[in-house]
Amino acid sequence: MSVSAKSAVVINGQNGEIIYSKNADQKMPMASTTKIMTGLLLCEYGNFERQITVTAEMLRVEGSSMGLLAGDKVTLHDLLYGLMLASGNDAANVIAFTVGGTLDGFVKMMNEKAKELGLKNTSFETPSGLDGENHYTTAYELAILTRYAMQNEDFAKAVSCESATLNYGNPPYRRTLTNHNKLLKMYDNAVGVKTGFTKKSGRCLVSAAKSNGKYVIAVTLNAPSDWSDHKVMLDYGLSSIKQTHCSPPFESYNIHVVNGEKESLTVKATNYVVNSLDAENITCEVFLPQFLYAPVGAGDTVGSVVYSQNGKTLASIPIKAENDIQLCKTQKDLLTTIFDNIKSILVNI
Repeated sequence: MSVSAKSAVVINGQNGEIIYSKNADQKMPMASTTKIMTGLLLCEYGNFERQITVTAEMLRVEGSSMGLLAGDKVTLHDLLYGLMLASGNDAANVIAFTVGGTLDGFVKMMNEKAKELGLKNTSFETPSGLDGENHYTTAYELAILTRYAMQNEDFAKAVSCESATLNYGNPPYRRTLTNHNKLLKMYDNAVGVKTGFTKKSGRCLVSAAKSNGKYVIAVTLNAPSDWSDHKVMLDYGLSSIKQTHCSPPFESYNIHVVNGEKESLTVKATNYVVNSLDAENITCEVFLPQFLYAPVGAGDTVGSVVYSQNGKTLASIPIKAENDIQLCKTQKDLLTTIFDNIKSILVNI
């Protein structure tokens, strides 16, 4: 496979394995794909309905904008969409002041999160992605960051939207923003993620696609033909993944229930589909107790099925009770008597 990008990578979104790589560990500027980290921190901060009054200090930034003015009122929800769809540098700054207190405070949070995720070749100087001497990442680490961010439902929902109708201003009024990520219209299975460009970085793009249970993330840095690159890379990634249907060692299993109106609880373990380049060495372990104490409620987690590959956990799927088992009548009567006796003692004290 040939791509125009100076640096590129495709990873399996399910387990992070590398499917394709080209100079993927080279440190490079990443422009507005930086906003993946900014948006992630906002999503983890929460409280989307909080309304912010924009100040002139927050807007001291050049470049792309969602159209904020000093005095505008805007919610954190709308800031996320202005950040990820319109690539608003103004949105990035307002988020930074709101979540981090200051720009420097927020940048510190960005670098701490990068360290937490094990991104050793990533450094942030701005929340927007404007160039800086110590503002860089690698294609691979940007893919790993994106994989983590896409596990956040609010983040994933925002970056998959082709457009969004928001409400902000002074006073707030309705307006519609269109996503700069053309792949959402150009590629049927695209689910995100973020564009970027500066003269120093060139064209940068992070994309993700899902099809038939398969999930891939692609990154290009300094790619003159990024849209074409990503179509090829996403196709290659999705076609490279093998699907393996794994089954637990039993279809159903009986667990003894102590003091229950029924002596046992029947549980079932769930099958699992592994999407990986390598379908070998997949193991399954079932963890269940020898017995349970009544009462047991339908939906209670009573155990788990763990699927692993080469010692690495792929998934831990809970085993849940499918029906209620109440205390047997004798036990109910006994507990009622004990409770009544305790209540009588407390009343007489």
